[in-house]
This record gives sequence, C-alpha cells and structure tokens, in this order.
Amino acid sequence: MPKRSASQQLNDIIEMIQDAYAPNTVRAYRADMEEFILYCKGVRKSALPANPVTIAEFLMSTTKAGIRSATIRRKVASISAIHRFGEYGDPTKHSQVKLAIRKIHRQLGTRHKQAYPITESVLKQLIAVCDDDLRGLRNKALLMLAYDSMRRRSELVSLRAEDLEINDSGLISILLRKSKTDQEATGQWIHLGLAATKALEIWLKTAQIHDGYILRGISPTDEIQDELSDGQIGRIFKSLAKKAGLCSEAILGVSGHSMRVGGAQDLLIKGASLPQIMVKGGWIKTDTVMRYIERVKNIAFLRE
Repeated sequence: MPKRSASQQLNDIIEMIQDAYAPNTVRAYRADMEEFILYCKGVRKSALPANPVTIAEFLMSTTKAGIRSATIRRKVASISAIHRFGEYGDPTKHSQVKLAIRKIHRQLGTRHKQAYPITESVLKQLIAVCDDDLRGLRNKALLMLAYDSMRRRSELVSLRAEDLEINDSGLISILLRKSKTDQEATGQWIHLGLAATKALEIWLKTAQIHDGYILRGISPTDEIQDELSDGQIGRIFKSLAKKAGLCSEAILGVSGHSMRVGGAQDLLIKGASLPQIMVKGGWIKTDTVMRYIERVKNIAFLRE
C-alpha cells in the first residue's frame, strides 16, 4: 500500500481535531502546516514526519519575509501539534529547532505589535460617524457590545438572541456559550451597561432578530444575512476609524483586538485590579494583559 502523502495525512488530522479546538486554531494549524509542506516539497524533504533540522531550516527561511517573532511561535506550535496528533512525537523539542528559535528571536526581537487601543474617547468618535440606517445601527450595537464585553471577535459573533435576558436592573445579560478559555462550554454571562443595552435593543428590533446570531452581515442591497464572520469585525472598526478622521497611525493600527486593548486600559484608569480586568476580558495569562495596559500613563501602581 503506497505511503500517504503529508497533505493527505494533514487532511486526516484536521478532520480528526475539528470541533475539539476553536475554528481559528484549526485554521492556523492547517495554514502553517501547508506552508511547511510546500517548503519541504521544494527542498525534497519529508514534512510529516519531519526531521528537526528541516524544521529549523524552514523557520530560518521565513525570517526573510519580514515575519514577526509571534508568527514564528505560532508556526512552531502548529508543526508541533500536527506531529503530536499524527502520533509522530514532537520534533520541535529538538535542540536544533530550539537553537533556530533563539537565533530568530535575537534577530527579530520578541516584542508584540499591539493593536491601536479603542478607548472610551475613541469609541465616542466611532459611534458619532455611525448613520441611523440598518448598517449604522448594527455598527453601533457591535461597537458597544465589543467595548462593554471586551470579548474576542470569535466570541462576539457567536452570541445568540435566544441567550439574551433582561436582568433585574433592566439591562441586557447574554450567555457566552463557549470561549477560547472555556473550551468545555460551561458558559459565562456577559452583563451590559445602559448604552450597550439600548444600542443592542434598537438593532435587534429594527432588524427583527428574535433568534439566531445577534450580529449579522448586511449585503450591499441591505439584506440581513444569517451571520457575521469574525474577520469582518476588524474591517468594520478600521472603516469607521477612517470615516471618523482618526490619524494615520490609528487607522493603520486598528484591528479586531483594539476594543480589548482599549477596554483594559480604561478599566485600569478607573481603578480596576488586574484580576478584575482578566475576568472581564476572559484572559488567563497575565503577560498578555500587561502588554495591553503597559502604555497607560499616570498610574502609580496596580491595586492588589
């Protein structure tokens, strides 16, 4: 029986892990591994299983394309995961790969490129340029929901109308069924403030959404679609930033992470502790949050 190619094995592994990991994680595994397989074909080396020296040479070759250290770490994680799922062991633990990673980090640096923060003051500017038509109402609801909840793009687009409740204060609470840090889907309630509640109520009423996804795409002919892809969120934020006349640095830096960065910074300024910020945004690693809030000025210390 002929040996299965690396591409065929990858397809089998991806099919096996579907639904066990977040869609974005699975997509990253596939994309990174496909890139590695293509490289291996070019140098006539095995990709699955791969020799550690081949992996090291591949990683060194990617630095010529203006890649960042964070992307290198993601590629290593993808190659590692696919090998482990294929029961080949983990070749990325070899000393040759570790040395290559150290060389790359010394060459490129390890600092993350941070998204431009959409703080409360920036948020007001974006809301001000939202029209009162269907698209504008959707964008207002998206902006307020993203800022109030500080949730990830994939989590925002997963929120459903049937999981919405009005609490005792007359404000909206939404059940987040599953998140990046809650892969077992135990669920977590997101509680919105007055402005976000009003924006969401107006959008849902105007769009006549009673069940299904809260956030929806809108066609050029103003037809409401069944869902909104998480990739569209960053593009919406960037489009509104241009419309609001923000500086070129802001427009370039705005992304789907901007609300999480800005929200974390605002909470810190208002006196929230690091654990409170982490719970709000669903973080489990303190170093990630610290990168988000390190630029906040006039803060003497973090409250314990």
